[in-house]
Amino acid sequence: MLDRISLILVIVGALNWGSVGLFQFDIVAWIFGGQSAVVSRIIYTLIALCGVWCISLLFRSRSAAEIED
Repeated sequence: MLDRISLILVIVGALNWGSVGLFQFDIVAWIFGGQSAVVSRIIYTLIALCGVWCISLLFRSRSAAEIED
């Protein structure tokens, strides 16, 4: 379950960075009141931690049961 939540938040972060790169528009900052707002900084930190967690997905072996999910 933690893997899926982390992956979802990493995808949200990737989409946000894509919008910054393409349109110079930060969706997280827009929703939560600017880049320096406490809630925005918490979201950025959670996404970064989830990104670090997802690194572990690269090094895990997968069993047959996990592949079928």
